[in-house]
Amino acid sequence: MFALCLLPAISHAETILVFGDSLSAAYGIPREAGWVSLLQQELQRSRPGYRVVNASISGETAAGGDQRFAATLRRHQPGIVILELGANDGLRGTPVEDIEASLAALIGQARKARARVLLLGMQLPPNYGGDYTARFMMMYAKLAQRYHIALVPFLLEGVAPEQFQADNLHPSAQAQPRILSTVWRGLKPLL
Repeated sequence: MFALCLLPAISHAETILVFGDSLSAAYGIPREAGWVSLLQQELQRSRPGYRVVNASISGETAAGGDQRFAATLRRHQPGIVILELGANDGLRGTPVEDIEASLAALIGQARKARARVLLLGMQLPPNYGGDYTARFMMMYAKLAQRYHIALVPFLLEGVAPEQFQADNLHPSAQAQPRILSTVWRGLKPLL
């Protein structure tokens, strides 16, 4: 004799971890106006099987992120990691090879945790010369190709100059839907 037990199906939302710097932490604007919050709203509408965790910290570097990434992965067990780091390293003139090594370590940890990775690329102002800024920009494409991960070549693509805050570094609330649109194009195939 056996008993048949009918339990309601348990459904767990797959976690999307956003791991970045001030561009993802909604620096200078209300957090709910930032592209990460807008992403959560879009997923609630169109893909309710996903939830977003924003582990971004203003001022974070790729090297600094490496210090806390393993614990963040263990805590949230994401299925997808959106990695948005490197800009602060570049603005500080960190050697591109060092930034690339730090990002590669983060990608490796995410893949070891069986998470799909979307890498968000950045561009720099020409403060350190054309060679540095070109190598920095190409670094993201190299990493995406080497590790076979999804890439958004430039997070701030299409953001107009008047859509930046007074510091000319951080996008305003008005720019956030455009940023979400850019991220969404890269993220959608991973969902």
